[in-house]
Amino acid sequence: MATSHHASRREIPPAAGVRHRFVRVGDARIHIAECGDGDPVLLLHSFPQHWYAWRKVIPLLARDYLVICPDFPGSGWSESSPDGYDTSARAAAVLGIMDSLGLARARVIGHAWGAVAGFRLCLKSPERVSHFLALNASHPWPLRRTAAAEAWRQWHTAFWEYPGIGRQVLRHWPAFTRFMFRHWAADSSALTAEAITEYVESSREKEHARAGEKLNWQYVLHDIPGLLLRRDREVLTVPTVIIAGERDVVIPPRLCRGGRGHAAELSVVVAPGAGHLLPEERPELIAETARVLFARQ
Repeated sequence: MATSHHASRREIPPAAGVRHRFVRVGDARIHIAECGDGDPVLLLHSFPQHWYAWRKVIPLLARDYLVICPDFPGSGWSESSPDGYDTSARAAAVLGIMDSLGLARARVIGHAWGAVAGFRLCLKSPERVSHFLALNASHPWPLRRTAAAEAWRQWHTAFWEYPGIGRQVLRHWPAFTRFMFRHWAADSSALTAEAITEYVESSREKEHARAGEKLNWQYVLHDIPGLLLRRDREVLTVPTVIIAGERDVVIPPRLCRGGRGHAAELSVVVAPGAGHLLPEERPELIAETARVLFARQ
């Protein structure tokens, strides 16, 4: 049986009103940041980030909801595992977190990599998700011609994905990771130097770098062929909204077209002037859009 490894010993950065605890999911100890009370909302972070990416969104939603921000295995202060970084395993990890917290159902918001896992969760376990808000992510059915034309936008993953190499880049070339955050944000002033340093230093940890490499490589092995072969044949029944950044250099709004034939209730909102880091750049829009979506019956 696979055993879990290292959890970060770095100090957890402070955020007003946020509580921290750990739950056991499988053989890994998972860190969870929480704030507020009420009905649960799960916030799923992207890579190379962790729960702290939601620090601007948390207080806006915690007025009315119990906001739950887990660190995925191999990120933040959660333990890593030798495997389990493909999309299906990450969706299963979210279910495991919900089970550990006693949550039968929840609203879910996912950013980029977190949204990819969120879509899989909605397709495979729709009874567990009441509403889904995806940020900076396409649905699983992008138009093939558009996806092919825009594939070059994933160029940066080549530095992180190759086995044995990606982990070295993450650990020993922090300037590249730092550059990517500046490249992703349409308005770099939305992302403080302290926040970038937090994400960069976290991704440099040995086990986090290995997990990041595996995350990117599993996407190459499983998700890209799955998109081309349309493996996700289920109909998306969870009410879903995608917020796309108008100036997103990774997932431009046109990649979010073409999903309505696969979904019962799917709409796309474009955030003017925003880039690939919506939780940093447009927290108010996220909270406003979430409230409208969550009010749907």
